[in-house]
Amino acid sequence: MDRHWQKRLRDLPDGPGVYLFKDRAGEVIYVGKAASLRSRVRSYFQRYHQLGEPKVRSIVENLADLEYIVTGSEVEALILEEDLIKSYRPRFNVRLKDDKRFPYLAITMQEPFPRLLFTRRAEHDGTRYFGPYTNAQLVREGLNALRALFPVRSCNDRIAPGKPSRKRPCLDYSLKQCAAPCVGKVSEEEYRQLAEGLCRFLEGRRADLLQELREEMARAAAALEFERAARIRDRIRAFEQLLGQKKARREPGAERDALGLACAPGLCIVQLFSVRDGRVRRGERFSLEAPEGSTASEVLSAFLRQFYSEAAEVPREVLLPQPVEDLELLGQWLSGLRGGRVALLVPRRGPKLELVKLAERNAELALVEERLKAGEGERERLALEELQRYLGLAGLPRRIEGYDISTIQGTDSVGAMVVFEDGHPKKSAYRRFRIKGTGRDDLEMLAEVLERRIMDERFPPPPDLVLIDGGKGQLSAALAVMRARGWGVVPTVALAKEFEEVFAPGRATPLPIPKDSQAQYLLQRVRDEAHRFALEYHRLRRKRRAIRSELESIPGIGPNRARLLLRHFGSLAKLREASLEELLQVPGLPRTVAERVYRALHEPSSGTRPSG
Repeated sequence: MDRHWQKRLRDLPDGPGVYLFKDRAGEVIYVGKAASLRSRVRSYFQRYHQLGEPKVRSIVENLADLEYIVTGSEVEALILEEDLIKSYRPRFNVRLKDDKRFPYLAITMQEPFPRLLFTRRAEHDGTRYFGPYTNAQLVREGLNALRALFPVRSCNDRIAPGKPSRKRPCLDYSLKQCAAPCVGKVSEEEYRQLAEGLCRFLEGRRADLLQELREEMARAAAALEFERAARIRDRIRAFEQLLGQKKARREPGAERDALGLACAPGLCIVQLFSVRDGRVRRGERFSLEAPEGSTASEVLSAFLRQFYSEAAEVPREVLLPQPVEDLELLGQWLSGLRGGRVALLVPRRGPKLELVKLAERNAELALVEERLKAGEGERERLALEELQRYLGLAGLPRRIEGYDISTIQGTDSVGAMVVFEDGHPKKSAYRRFRIKGTGRDDLEMLAEVLERRIMDERFPPPPDLVLIDGGKGQLSAALAVMRARGWGVVPTVALAKEFEEVFAPGRATPLPIPKDSQAQYLLQRVRDEAHRFALEYHRLRRKRRAIRSELESIPGIGPNRARLLLRHFGSLAKLREASLEELLQVPGLPRTVAERVYRALHEPSSGTRPSG
């Protein structure tokens, strides 16, 4: 150790704080906390010379400068360390891999008529937050299911008690996903009970909530409020169906999180199971970047700090697969976040140990999946490099768009565009096109789809490669419209299904791409996905037309009312199951027409068209 560092270490304060190691470029490469800044920083140089630990060696060899911040306590240092890691994202700290914020479900309980929202930012504004969750798609899909049980609004209307904000409710009310406080369909007190019930449901307190609903239904019936009692009855049935699918051994009142850990070089997976009221309420898995030489204790400690600093709730117990450094300090910090004691435990026997072992097994399986995906990524990279070489492209075809047409004798014709980015499908970018007019050939329809894609400013810039499902004719039609609309320089090829031949502009013969190459496999995947997506949309259109034709054969039902009925009930099957009373609840449907619909759908054997 040179004199410069000897003096720097000697001058460090002997108290709690946070230290920041920097490299020669001034970039923060590591952030740590310490009960004694002098002792902790000195230990890096001692371990570097005595033990040669890989991670410590890398840090010291890149170290050029040091900064520190003194804090009043170790807990303050822990909090500050986490904030600085999020700000600087040092390469030698263990970090959650996801750059984006994890999603939450939020209920705006500070408002007279609370809303249920999807958000990625938790604010201290009186809103109740639940999460974070790792799968944003499942959270979005779960919103509709939750609002079917608890018809809480999601709109941005400003609703004041006793002052309707609309003249008529929106479609969510017809779909039974909103209680319509905007038009006074529900009182503020009853609506508040819905929102509080939703909070309790998300907290995992479902059995108590079910009992309260039964009692509330009995009170409503005793007060001759039969419509309200019926609504509560329907919610109870939905609850019982949901709870019946999740029968498990329970430990009433249990509130804990269990963690499992699995690591490979450079990557760790943490599996988290949340137990509320004795039931496993949810399971989430998190990926962490772990520098070489990171210990399991360091990874678990980093996860606890990063996850619970953002979590909407902290449980009474956190079960760990093994001890972590600063166990007592982390317990104090978590207790402060919760506002009550939090126990960090390493179970040795019984149900708690079984839960941790289950979490570890899930973490191991997830790690295998991640490593397999990494292997697939290498194959996709090879495929892109081969495509670049075989097609003579200036760069890798990072974004590929594939197009196909689906039709039967010119009816219900549709087009489809699929997108692959870095060799993987990007389904959020897929688009479907309803072809205008009838009796047109495939080439005309393909030209229409491409023109609409090119001219629509909402689409992203041109891709690196366009793939057409077809042969020379389809390729020529595509090139004609692309040149006319300013896409003449976009690389474009066609893949003919019969012999799996790839055609490019200006060539009379197919490109010499080996049939067993990764490039050929990728083109086939894009072509097959475009064909599947187009065929799926075509079948859906034919099915909808058949359903509408059946409904429109009923006197009094035209295209608008047919759409209204299908939108209200969701499908023809559910419409067939509807009672006359349920049909009468459809907005804008006269009683006489509702009766005709009911007779037509429930008396098919008569073989006669219902009369007026």
